[in-house]
Amino acid sequence: MRLSGAVKNPYAGFLLFSLLVLALPLVVTNQYYLGVLVIIAIHSIIVLGLDLLLGYTGQISLGHASFFGLGAYLTGVPSAHWQWPPLAGLAVALPVVAAIAWVIGVPTLKLHGHYLAMATLGFGIIVFIFFNELGSLTGGPSGLTGIEAMNLFGVTFDSDREWYYLAVAFLLAVLLLSINVVRSRVGRALRAIHGSEAASGVLGVNISRYKVGIFVLSALYAALAGWLYAHYITFISPSSFTFMFSVKLVTMVVIGSLGSLWGAIFGAAILTSLPEILYVFHSYETLVFGIILIMVMIFMPRGLLRGIEDLIIHLWHKGLSSFTRAEGEERP
Repeated sequence: MRLSGAVKNPYAGFLLFSLLVLALPLVVTNQYYLGVLVIIAIHSIIVLGLDLLLGYTGQISLGHASFFGLGAYLTGVPSAHWQWPPLAGLAVALPVVAAIAWVIGVPTLKLHGHYLAMATLGFGIIVFIFFNELGSLTGGPSGLTGIEAMNLFGVTFDSDREWYYLAVAFLLAVLLLSINVVRSRVGRALRAIHGSEAASGVLGVNISRYKVGIFVLSALYAALAGWLYAHYITFISPSSFTFMFSVKLVTMVVIGSLGSLWGAIFGAAILTSLPEILYVFHSYETLVFGIILIMVMIFMPRGLLRGIEDLIIHLWHKGLSSFTRAEGEERP
């Protein structure tokens, strides 16, 4: 039996995960490490949406860094220029990003394979150029400063510990929503589309509606993460939303384990914290990072989470077989 199937009710896993992450600041008290955990939570929100799109529906996107950036700039620009409160920025960012994702998704999601990847890549490049060229609003390549700190209902979040709990609260809400999506009729339709679009269409699945809908939802996840990021860092620049960051997001999904919400979070945690761990190899960081990724893809092609799961099961069965043989030899 798979470990992932041992708990039939994923809400039990959600409860256990919630208790773990909420108790983590009791162990991790260093402000720098808490700051890294905040970024992990923000990246996990994006990657959960990307996993719904790529892992469950089979639609690749190389432009999710642009939705992340749009969420950041659509709240950062009003905050820096006109002193809008964060919630007002969120009220603007989410519907605008949803509308853009729908306009982009309707034509591009009719494409398949590398054509879809190239289309989303082109969109990401266009948005990146806008971030650079609209200097009067975005600050251009130098970045946008003066973004207000997060303030919700009169509560200002000005420490990494407070920010950790805020980011985790949004992560848990997004995770719970994603679990409900995966377990619903929508989730079954997404998996059917991933398996075979032709067969899904024959069975009456509205392929276009589901593909565009999940694309918009994943874009909203990224915009929410961008909103959090902008008010956490209080400074944003186009260099944070490049094509390479889109590739890194896809890598998080693949390394963690495609089609696994827990794998998405695991992949985001690994690839976000890995540069911090490899800082001691700062002269060879890129080389070491590449070697690690290559080794994972060779020896754990199903992703780290499922690879670890397979290894545990293999060791369990091996130990059980050895125990059974030993028992048999002891019998007269």
